[in-house]
Amino acid sequence: MCKVIAAEFLTLDGVMEDPAPWTCSDFNDELGEFQQELLFASDALLLGRVTYEGFAAAWPGMTDETGFAARMNGLPKYVASRTLQTAGWNAEIIRGDVATEVAKLKQEPGQNLLIYGSGQLVQYLRQHGLIDEYRLMVFPVLLGSGKRLFAEPGPRAAMKLISSYTTSTGVLVLTYERA
Repeated sequence: MCKVIAAEFLTLDGVMEDPAPWTCSDFNDELGEFQQELLFASDALLLGRVTYEGFAAAWPGMTDETGFAARMNGLPKYVASRTLQTAGWNAEIIRGDVATEVAKLKQEPGQNLLIYGSGQLVQYLRQHGLIDEYRLMVFPVLLGSGKRLFAEPGPRAAMKLISSYTTSTGVLVLTYERA
């Protein structure tokens, strides 16, 4: 059985929206290594439509020396969407009830299903108790407004801190799993 892992860039005040402008100055090799480990410990990406469309527009043309881009491009992707009719970039659209389909995917043998961004999908899966682990990268910035990861009320879920460390640029990296 695999885990569903939500990997999220957050501001200190919980904003996850459009991380590019506020992550660049604090993203370093330490976070790059963390991302590398996450991606290579996963068998597939699980994405919401908006994140999928952004990634599918950017990633196919990328290359790097670490193999990250090749891994990102090569992994299967499952996309939760009610509006997409077709998907490229090695992706399959989840049809029907997303919670049911993700629960089925979790039963398959293998490594992890990794979610990047995809705030609405994370909220929905949290409502259904399907997120097994949160990998939160909390950046030392306050935005004051924007889309928050835990903005919607949801069921109470006890979490257990598995690891934490701070990068040399002040980004707090937290790993929580369901208790």
